[in-house]
Amino acid sequence: MLVADRYRLHTVIGRGGMGEVWRAQDEVLGRPVAVKLLLSDVADASAEARFRMEAQTSARLNHPNVVGTLDFGTWQGRCFLVMELVDGGSLAGELAAGGPLTPERLAQVAQQAGEGLAAAHAQGIVHRDVKPGNLLSDHDGTVRIGDFGIARFVDDPSAGLTTTGQIVGTGLYLAPERAIGTPATPASDIYSLGCVLYQLAVGRPPFESDTATALLYQHVDAPPVPPNQRGAALPPAFENYLLGMLAKRPEERPTARQVADWFRGGAWRGTAEPLPPEQPGQVLEPYAAARPALHHGAAPAPLAGTAAGVVDPPAPPVLDTGWHTTVHRVPARRPALAGPLRRHRRLVAVLAGALLFVCALLLGMNLF
Repeated sequence: MLVADRYRLHTVIGRGGMGEVWRAQDEVLGRPVAVKLLLSDVADASAEARFRMEAQTSARLNHPNVVGTLDFGTWQGRCFLVMELVDGGSLAGELAAGGPLTPERLAQVAQQAGEGLAAAHAQGIVHRDVKPGNLLSDHDGTVRIGDFGIARFVDDPSAGLTTTGQIVGTGLYLAPERAIGTPATPASDIYSLGCVLYQLAVGRPPFESDTATALLYQHVDAPPVPPNQRGAALPPAFENYLLGMLAKRPEERPTARQVADWFRGGAWRGTAEPLPPEQPGQVLEPYAAARPALHHGAAPAPLAGTAAGVVDPPAPPVLDTGWHTTVHRVPARRPALAGPLRRHRRLVAVLAGALLFVCALLLGMNLF
């Protein structure tokens, strides 16, 4: 089947509520692509508007951790969207095939998904449907975010194309503020990513229920069980940071940029960082540079350079290596003669005062 006289469809590689995704060949440029076709039985004005919104939203993003949009149009009364082909499958398939991911792979997923979300948030785009099936992995393991079908622009509340009060997204990964009807923000994507990482580490999402209402209540009120209590082998620093991403209050979660930066380094392993070089006149407490202040005693705060006004999860506890280094400031000493000089000056002052008193007394007696 040839779409728009250019894209030859081969096999179906995915299907959703609005469309189906085909592996295809661009016969003009001679390259493999993915073609998403709007299903004919949902091809109404609203579905077409949402399909077009997905194309326009993803087209604004040009980032190695976001699936790129190549073309958009209509064919035989159906909208189609041409995207880059990611040939490695989704993280949902990776979890189903191999079980929970290793901490190293989880850190890679967190860092690269954070990079993609940071690029979207910088453009004012909230994804609103971060889940394992929308995180794709290419042949070398690079994670790429796809399916911006229900994304919205932060500065345009109507861009979501949903009716008032309607909750869109996947309930297993829905942020608490969205469960109570508050519009999605970039912090909502971070909560969803935290749910995804939790599931990839444990094998199950943090909250599950037989009813949608009970599931929403859990997102709002129930604290997540620490992953290590459910069999995950995560370093304590990793677990603390992950629980910080699942904070109930949006302002207590890190930003996407902070997530990407934190997982890019080795902080998730819980290793102590070296002390900074000593500066003249500087006083350093033991491990002061590697022991950020804790927040609520639960989760680590991302590294320095975070956005002002954002309360971040706390940094991992510093391992005790059995030795401590303290640099003390030695107070400046006065010269050795300072004491005798002060005593001499006091003696001169006393003698001068006594002499003036005697002179005044003699003058008064003479006048009398």
